[in-house]
Amino acid sequence: MSNVTVLTAATFDTEVMQADKPYLVDFWAAWCGPCQAVAPVVEQIAEELGEQIYVGKLNVDEEQEVAMRYRVMSIPTLVLFKDGEAATVMVGAMPKEELLNRIEPHL
Repeated sequence: MSNVTVLTAATFDTEVMQADKPYLVDFWAAWCGPCQAVAPVVEQIAEELGEQIYVGKLNVDEEQEVAMRYRVMSIPTLVLFKDGEAATVMVGAMPKEELLNRIEPHL
C-alpha cells in the first residue's frame, strides 16, 4: 500500500494547496530515467514521514499546465509545498539523505 497520491490538475489545488501539513510533490514522466531512479526514494520518504507530510506524484506529460504553473523545466523536480507556497524546490535525482535534509527544516 503506497502512501503516495497520484495528483492531477483537477485534484492539485484541493490536495496540495489546502493541505494541513507540508506536501511533497514529485513532478515526473514515464520516459525519464532519473525519475524512475528517484521514485523508490520518494516512496520511502512517504513511508518514513507519513505522519508529518503528504506525498504526491504529478505526471508532467499528462498535467502540463500544473508543471508550467510551477515552472518545472527539468525532471525529476520535487517541490515541498507548505501553506500553499513552494517552500523548497529540488531539481534532479538526489540521495535520500539529501532530500530529507532539504525537507526536514519545513516540518
